[in-house]
Amino acid sequence: MHVLSCPTRWSDVDENGHINNARLVGYVQEGIYDLFRHHEIAVRESLFPFGFIIARHEIDYLEQLHHRPEPLSVRLVVERLGRSSAQVEVNVCRDRITFMRARTVVVARDRESGRSRALSPAERIFLSAFMADAARAQALLAATTVTAATTVPTATAVGAATAVAPAAAVSATAPAQRVPAGAAAGMVTPSRRPRRRCHASAG
Repeated sequence: MHVLSCPTRWSDVDENGHINNARLVGYVQEGIYDLFRHHEIAVRESLFPFGFIIARHEIDYLEQLHHRPEPLSVRLVVERLGRSSAQVEVNVCRDRITFMRARTVVVARDRESGRSRALSPAERIFLSAFMADAARAQALLAATTVTAATTVPTATAVGAATAVAPAAAVSATAPAQRVPAGAAAGMVTPSRRPRRRCHASAG
């Protein structure tokens, strides 16, 4: 689990006296961005170099959330890996109460087209560390298979060109995530790193 400690703000409160539902989605996106772009491993290994696209949010609002000094706990678990995407469950919690649960599909972005691309083996291994044990083992196996296929020479070209894994070899648990052309609009992560207002810790 990846955990982001994130405060609420007075400006997040709407006329009903609780945190606005749109602002709650903002907490989810801060958690996603923190995992994919600010995690120390992602930074060190230059993962997702061209950012990512948010392809889907599925949201359940469970309790009304009010502004308090105590920060929220934004908890992220990777549920499934596809060829180019990761489905992430995000729970927004405080004092053992879950106020919101979201399932978000995050798609690796290709620089040239601005659309989806296959996850690299290193990205799959990184994301699998935030999965349940059984799912993690399957994702790691898929990443290992892809790595071996891209490094072992073919029988007809020993010492020359190495074999390249077919795109289908990357997909271990789910079909490729298709991203509509309009999905990229306004949802690509910025190249500049925004001002941090939350603090993360790996659980």
